[in-house]
Amino acid sequence: MPTMPLDAIDLRILDELQENARLTNVELAARVHLSPSPCLARVRALEESGLIHRYVTLLDPLLLGLSVSVFIQIRLERQIEHALEQFQNAISEYPEVMECYLMTGDSDYLIRVVVSDIQALERFIVDELSKIPGVANIRSSFALKQVKYKTGLPLVHPKQPRGKAKRRLR
Repeated sequence: MPTMPLDAIDLRILDELQENARLTNVELAARVHLSPSPCLARVRALEESGLIHRYVTLLDPLLLGLSVSVFIQIRLERQIEHALEQFQNAISEYPEVMECYLMTGDSDYLIRVVVSDIQALERFIVDELSKIPGVANIRSSFALKQVKYKTGLPLVHPKQPRGKAKRRLR
């Protein structure tokens, strides 16, 4: 839960910044129907609360030659705190690992890896992933096509039915 109450204007600010974090304060203020000074104060309050914790630039992986996206399920030998911590510390060091989730079910972790080609994936699995202490099993699934990808979180605005969230391409 957010540490600060969010009103409709805060939610509009967050929507706009999720869509384009490069908006100037003047542009943002116009889009949310505020004057620039109160808009900037609200953005700073959202940043200070930790709700906005950073701004990033999203790159096109294909244009960078990173055309292989793989989901890898990892099972550890033991699911004790030390083993989980050791795996998490190790996996955080690899730049090709885009996401890592501790899971329930058959696998302990699910990671998403982005690499240039199959040979790069093989090197990653053989030379890196399989050498992390405690890794018992590795299963990979290749993404053939990215059907949906978004970075903006779904924000429910007051007086807006849950199923009718504002639709945008992100």
